[in-house]
Amino acid sequence: MRVFDGRAADIDADRERTRAMFDFTKETDEPAVRAWCPHRQVAFGRRDARADGYEEATRAAEDKGFPAVERAVGGRAVAYTGSTVAFARAEPTDGRAIQRRYDRASADLRRAFDRLGVEARPGEPPDSFCPGSHSLQANGKIAGLAQRVTDEGALVAGIVLTRDADAIADVLAPVYRALDVPFDPASVGSVERADGESEPATVADEIERALVEGYREDAGNRQD
Repeated sequence: MRVFDGRAADIDADRERTRAMFDFTKETDEPAVRAWCPHRQVAFGRRDARADGYEEATRAAEDKGFPAVERAVGGRAVAYTGSTVAFARAEPTDGRAIQRRYDRASADLRRAFDRLGVEARPGEPPDSFCPGSHSLQANGKIAGLAQRVTDEGALVAGIVLTRDADAIADVLAPVYRALDVPFDPASVGSVERADGESEPATVADEIERALVEGYREDAGNRQD
């Protein structure tokens, strides 16, 4: 498995690095993993970009000092403070179902959280940021997953909140208000709020480790 370390110099270059990772897997059929701390930003989903309040929402983010960008994977807006961890695992599709990839990635994240001293469980509080069916919570929502699938490969990606829950709630409140999407700032959690080891580099390392281990174990089971 190929590991793509670190983040690039700026937001655009960093997004290109993830695209390059996915292209690598699609071209070689070799899985790849990345876990890192993106630059400060609010990343909007495609549904957000079509909403009537999108321009107001991007202004709200930028007024708080968060550059606004659009992303291809995921649902509603998410915020990265610089301590927030993003992760991605690119896999050959080889006929495996979408739900199986979600289940494996969720199990891998829970393994990482266990090592960090966090007892995470599936689900999310009502009116969470980027609401979806593939989330983990521990004293608030701390992780969300999304997936992009093509004929050549699948990219399972997501976000883990290590610290800065208040800062994330503060920027997302006016963003979601502009988008007319229910949002409860109290639903935002973090590894720190769950009393886990919240150093961002440590969280990224544990997530990377778990994503590699989980894929290799699953591949081994399929060969037995």
